[in-house]
Amino acid sequence: MNPFLKQAQELFPYTQAMRRDFHMHPELGFREIRTGGIVAKELEALGIEVTKGVGKTGVVGFLEGAKPGPTILLRFDMDALPITEDTGAEYASQNAGVMHACGHDGHTAIGLTVAKILNEQKDKLAGNIKFCFQPSEEGANGEEIGGALMMMRDGVLEGPKVEKTLALHLWNDKPVGWLHVAEGPVMAGADLFNITITGKGGHGAAPETTIDPIVCAAQMVSAIQSIVARNVEPLKPAVISVTTIHSGTAFNIIPQTAELGGTIRTFDSAIRQLAHQRLEQVARGTAQAMGCESEVLIKQVTAPVINNADIAARVLESAQAVFPETAIESNPYLTMGAEDMGWMQEKADGCYFFIGSANAEKNLNYNHHHPKFDFDEQALIHGVALMSAAAADLLKGK
Repeated sequence: MNPFLKQAQELFPYTQAMRRDFHMHPELGFREIRTGGIVAKELEALGIEVTKGVGKTGVVGFLEGAKPGPTILLRFDMDALPITEDTGAEYASQNAGVMHACGHDGHTAIGLTVAKILNEQKDKLAGNIKFCFQPSEEGANGEEIGGALMMMRDGVLEGPKVEKTLALHLWNDKPVGWLHVAEGPVMAGADLFNITITGKGGHGAAPETTIDPIVCAAQMVSAIQSIVARNVEPLKPAVISVTTIHSGTAFNIIPQTAELGGTIRTFDSAIRQLAHQRLEQVARGTAQAMGCESEVLIKQVTAPVINNADIAARVLESAQAVFPETAIESNPYLTMGAEDMGWMQEKADGCYFFIGSANAEKNLNYNHHHPKFDFDEQALIHGVALMSAAAADLLKGK
């Protein structure tokens, strides 16, 4: 048996206990005070140098290898979601209205276990490791920027400079035992948009005296659907979704304004630019045709996650060594979900890989962000083993 897999199995009780503790006490983005405190305490107990408050509530552990070499960063996200849990698990959330519905509790537990394993390997490492426990991956949560950018602003990629990055995600779209490591794009870049439509308000009984922004908004939503369908090449993925509509205050009042909000998801910068241009044109043209005015705001939330070919190849080799009897998926696997790890990989080449975590027989196959989301904890072993092996192999200088 591969030594990293053997250690991951031996340490599973620790990993599981940490995961369940984090699951019972979830914290929203930039509020991970308890979680970050436990992370810091566990790293300090290993003798790893710890820096707290990186990106508000982020924690960074620095492990220096015995030999000179590059610095690699291993990213593990810590935040939960504003969802009321409905799993019935014995370790269900004790914080009302907040739950770990995406697997970040597992990621944090994996990170702490990986730190234990690699700390024992430090005499063999030619280089350094930064254990990056990131807050607020799910969004900015009231701040101007999200967790990755906040940590980058605080210098997580510097001092010493990070040359390579690794990150993983437990993935309930696939069964436990499935692993994916591939070069190229894996997760989409995300933009948010907001469209303000201004008309002329008045009495609902006299629509002829008004310019109705709600009617304009309805036309605009339909027109926006034509952008991907008719302007984007069919073989190039893109998504534009209108997800919010706000307008009106009473049944007998035609309002003055209406607002639409939503998201744009793309992998390719040219497609992203096209989507922006067409959204603005459609909004402006539809509003003009309906006698209204429109204002469009588009903000980039995160860059796409694109794996470096050389690093992905190295991680794939590690995966094949750890799991010799498993057919590792190395073909392109794209998801329109977004991940702010894309920002870090823009600055330091890396590999982001997926660990299958669903188990239909145990009813552990609900989608991410669902109130019943939970995963097969055997996936924790796979995540620990592969992340440990990949990091160690990258610092062997081979």
